[in-house]
Amino acid sequence: MARLFDLNPEQQTAVKCTEGPLLVLAGAGTGKTRVITMRIAYLLHQGASAASILAVTFTNKAANEMRARVSQLVDKPDAKKLTLCTFHALCVRILRQEIERFGYKSNFTIYDEADQLALIRKIIARISATNEKLDPNLAKNLISRAKNEHWRIKEPAGESSLAAAVFHRYQEELKAANAVDFDDLLILTVRLFEEYVDTAEKWQNRYRYIMVDEFQDTNRLQLELVRYLGAKHQNVCVVGDDDQSIYGWRGAEVANILEFEHHFPKPAIVKLEQNYRSTASILGAANSIIRHNPRRRPKTLWSRNGEGEKVVVLEVPDDHEEANFVISEIQKRQQIGNLSWNRFAIVFRMNAQSRLLEENLRRLRIPYRLIGGRSFFERREVKDILAYLSCLANPNDDLNFLRIINTPARGIGNSTIELAVAESNQHQTSVYQTLLSPAFLDLLSSRTRTAVEKFAELLDRYETEVLQPLANLSVIAQKFLDEIDYPGELRRNCKTQEEAINREENVRELIRTLSDYQLRSNDGLIGFLAEMTLDQDRDDKNEDTPDGITLITFHAAKGLEFPHVFLIGLEEGILPHDRSKVDGQLDEERRLFYVGITRAMETLTVTHCATRTKYGSPSPCHPSSFLKDLDPAHVERINYHVIANQPASEGTARTHFAKMRELLGGM
Repeated sequence: MARLFDLNPEQQTAVKCTEGPLLVLAGAGTGKTRVITMRIAYLLHQGASAASILAVTFTNKAANEMRARVSQLVDKPDAKKLTLCTFHALCVRILRQEIERFGYKSNFTIYDEADQLALIRKIIARISATNEKLDPNLAKNLISRAKNEHWRIKEPAGESSLAAAVFHRYQEELKAANAVDFDDLLILTVRLFEEYVDTAEKWQNRYRYIMVDEFQDTNRLQLELVRYLGAKHQNVCVVGDDDQSIYGWRGAEVANILEFEHHFPKPAIVKLEQNYRSTASILGAANSIIRHNPRRRPKTLWSRNGEGEKVVVLEVPDDHEEANFVISEIQKRQQIGNLSWNRFAIVFRMNAQSRLLEENLRRLRIPYRLIGGRSFFERREVKDILAYLSCLANPNDDLNFLRIINTPARGIGNSTIELAVAESNQHQTSVYQTLLSPAFLDLLSSRTRTAVEKFAELLDRYETEVLQPLANLSVIAQKFLDEIDYPGELRRNCKTQEEAINREENVRELIRTLSDYQLRSNDGLIGFLAEMTLDQDRDDKNEDTPDGITLITFHAAKGLEFPHVFLIGLEEGILPHDRSKVDGQLDEERRLFYVGITRAMETLTVTHCATRTKYGSPSPCHPSSFLKDLDPAHVERINYHVIANQPASEGTARTHFAKMRELLGGM
């Protein structure tokens, strides 16, 4: 393990501490992923079985990156035996073997948000009275909240009888379709360990060493899952940073990391404070902000990267001038330094703040990437293909089956589909089973009956192929799409040639994704579909623009880094947001600012406006209360009007703003 010498003393301690509970407090940019991967390699070097090691992350992307790093450190056969996955993927792995205890079949389907909404809309339309109304999105949120609060199938407390009825019918229809949603994955797994001691012991024996990344982002159910899995051996290592806990709005509980000792007594605690990303000035500013949070585990980031330039704080007249200034400054630095555009990032609190930036960037023909747009897996053609593949694995999945039954058109019309749905509801069977029942086929015209039987034969034939142990899934999927002429269907439904080209490329990309999956996994089509459904990364890097300025929200920026960062809109009501004062979330808003600061590697510029356009009219703004907490030793506050009218002098922050008025005048 010669590579251990590449680690600093604290990192080495975290790697070598393998027995008993361990809390690694990893500040921003302190090399936590490296520590986790080296720790896995060290365990294997010490004789631990690869199959006994579990590392849990929050995204498939992070899990795949970790797997790639581990593969460079250990023999590939060993790496393949490790369990490196997300919480939801881990639950899928467990439930595939155990879910029959709850009356499901092992080939259950996982419904994503779109699938859930479609089912809820169908239920509401079927059971609501004429004068009753219930928004499907509200119903979905109520169902999710009820599940997570109770961990049991209980109706949403205090809600209408319609909401309760929808809740119960939703659960019934999910189970009838042999399907679960994302909440069910965690709930059913925790229930499994809670109710079946033998099953809990089986998985406790399976995983002797457990590591959890980004522990500050875990919710109550995820903590319970870790507690059950680690109960026997107690070799639970969690890595995280309470200062970067910014997802309370989606259920994350910072208390999990602050109160780790309550769940795993007498843990070893290691602090990683040496930052490898940023300059001392940037870290000094970050430390001065976060120390004002009263409830945190103290830590102070430091760096050997040099003092660097001071953080610049600048008030601009309004939001239009803010956009002009930031883009002009980036343009100047890019030209002077001959830098690539992707070295720059503009970070904002709300998506609406990107509009003025985008308008200017388009006009100047400067490439950019807006992070957080529509996910690849939410695009229509991708959803279609995944629905087809899902039906090959489980034709009784009504939602996916109804999506593709007549796509492309194959002579099975809406009246036939509606009749099949009605019959399936009446007889409590799947639509697929209903269509193929002799009684239903007898109701159809000879032409429609032929179309239905031909479609069933198609699914049956390809189901046999894809479920073979050594099936080449990407080749079979492409052959299937060609046979049904899906590429032709795409072209027929596109308004422009450019749209058709983009959609066809999406299809090719999905086929490539399927091929890549088989190179690293032996779990077949069911495993692939589970991974695709679980892939909830919303930080899509927009690979269509490989070199562009990154426009990104504070939340989406977590985990990323950029040489030159601009944090815009640091005003009261934006950051901190108005709601935070009412909801008692001011500490989380301060952590959000801290996360934004620590994205910067070389330079950081913070702007706020004197006025901002709201509802069509300029409104006065006040600087964020967080700005007064910045340590003056690391900050230079610039007067916008002064730097716009005076020449720059070397060695000061004004160097960044040379000829600003000239640049602004040309925009």
